[in-house]
Amino acid sequence: MNKKTNNPILLIVLFALGWTFMYADRNILSPVMGVIGDEWGLSKTQLGLMSTVFFITYAAMQIPAGILADRFGRVKILVIGYVLFGVGTILSGFAPGFIIFLALRAFTGLGEGTYYGPVYGITSGSIPPKYRGLSSAFINSGMAIGISLGFIASSYFTYTLEKSWQFSFYLFGFLTIVVAILIGVFVKDDRSKEQRQAARVKGERGSMKVLFTRNHIFTYILIFCSLYGFFGMLTWLPYYLQSVRGLEGSQTGIISSLVPWASIPGAILFGYLSDKMKNKKPLILLLVLLGSICQFVIPYAENYSLMIVGLVIYGLVGKLALDPILISFIAEITPSHMYSRAFSFFNFAGMLSSIFAPYLTGYLADAMGNIEFGFYLSGVLLLIGGILFMFTKHGPVPAGVAFDAKPAISK
Repeated sequence: MNKKTNNPILLIVLFALGWTFMYADRNILSPVMGVIGDEWGLSKTQLGLMSTVFFITYAAMQIPAGILADRFGRVKILVIGYVLFGVGTILSGFAPGFIIFLALRAFTGLGEGTYYGPVYGITSGSIPPKYRGLSSAFINSGMAIGISLGFIASSYFTYTLEKSWQFSFYLFGFLTIVVAILIGVFVKDDRSKEQRQAARVKGERGSMKVLFTRNHIFTYILIFCSLYGFFGMLTWLPYYLQSVRGLEGSQTGIISSLVPWASIPGAILFGYLSDKMKNKKPLILLLVLLGSICQFVIPYAENYSLMIVGLVIYGLVGKLALDPILISFIAEITPSHMYSRAFSFFNFAGMLSSIFAPYLTGYLADAMGNIEFGFYLSGVLLLIGGILFMFTKHGPVPAGVAFDAKPAISK
């Protein structure tokens, strides 16, 4: 019998590494889009489509991946998808033209789409509840590292070392497959306990309506509103700094990176605080309010220093800081055998914003004559999400649903 244990520290390190390459692989495209556009004669609309098709398939894969992971094994589905994600990244470098490249980006998105639900399903079942927020914060720190790694590495290889734009895709795709192998070797599924829990659930494995309680729905709405501002910020902040604030292009990358880097200490701090609270709702609402204020301050402040302060504070309290607390909240209100499905619905709701936010912000900039309106809209949406979240109820999983409130580390 397999006696291996999911060591919490090892899980955190491996899953943070997984997020690092997820976000690095996404962002190696941005610095070389101009090179690709010149090589294939593409318009700006076609260049934007490269990211759009990726996020469409990534979002579409969330719910199927969660269902498959809970049914057939979280590690198995995670590793298969992560390998496909690495292979898709490598093959993207071999694409002979635009249409094939789009198809491979869509394929890559499908592979990435298997990651989120299984990862937080595994950690929520293997890491004690009192460390969930903090552990999720450390895992999510890989996102910030990956954003910077992708931007810096792709620019360095292509423009400093003068290698082809394809080189970054080959290198990062290979490293991604290595990470998948490490996860497959060192992370173990423990289904026996979950199967016993599932047997106690009325209605076979548990009705899907358990994932659509009022608490769940309002949390899904809040993560959509939070990610809407985050993806709008990532997409348009460099352009805004250049076109409106008049900064040099070489400066915008450094200033834009303030948001993800500031999020690391913010996520760890608030993740730690949330683990000490029985009721996480007040902390969530505080972060929502502060994040919304920053969405207004950043474009409104004429003073450059105040804008920088707004960016740093937004990083500290924004999406990447809020995520770990919401993940912990979802784990508290969901039966453990349905974790992967719950987190997949959670991430699906959030990732829908990645499809709408970049386009709608640009559309409003054209229609209203200024890009600031898109930032204000993000702030308003975050406030709306926070107001709805006020109507959630603090308490255990719904009555009649078998739920182990304190899952232990598997033995």
